[in-house]
Amino acid sequence: MGKLVSTVFVTLDGVYQAPGGPQEDTSGGFTHGGWSFWYGDDDFGRFVTEVFDRSGAFLLGRRTYDIFASYWPKVADPANPIASRLNALPKYVVSSTLQAPEWSGTSVLGGDVAKEVQALKERTDGELQIHGSGALVRSLIDLRLLDTLHLLTFPVVLGAGRRLFTDGAVPTSFRHTGGRVTGAGVSIQSYDLAGSPEYGSYELPEDA
Repeated sequence: MGKLVSTVFVTLDGVYQAPGGPQEDTSGGFTHGGWSFWYGDDDFGRFVTEVFDRSGAFLLGRRTYDIFASYWPKVADPANPIASRLNALPKYVVSSTLQAPEWSGTSVLGGDVAKEVQALKERTDGELQIHGSGALVRSLIDLRLLDTLHLLTFPVVLGAGRRLFTDGAVPTSFRHTGGRVTGAGVSIQSYDLAGSPEYGSYELPEDA
């Protein structure tokens, strides 16, 4: 049985929209696309390569899928650690409108997503990976289906854009499993889903 693993790039104020380029995702009038580019040093590249080396299949939201499908099939270099995996391994996209995906190896999930994702985990060798796809990641955390979250926090604040965690998210705790900081200042932290939060108080007991 595989693990469901998410890798998300976020700003200090939690924005995950369009890290890769100005035209990647301008929905909602977003004008800050490409905010991660100047932090892509060797440390960052090594981590990304490590992640993709563990991939067995990919699960993507519709918006991220469209962004990936417009770029990665054009990268034919077999030595590219990202393109070689994305183009060769199975890809599953959650969508109620996508009918005939052109990217080879793509299947559409449009039914009971929770059941379909659980079935994918059970039959995937290696990691079933989600990249980007913030809304999908939130829903899978809420459903307690995500196993691991790699959260890459970039030292930039945008003040606008879609945020990874919003009001209404199901309260969730995580267990920190490792981390590093790149030379350019990107904080890479890994967490396993741990369930619901536990609560306490710093107030002194009355008989103290």
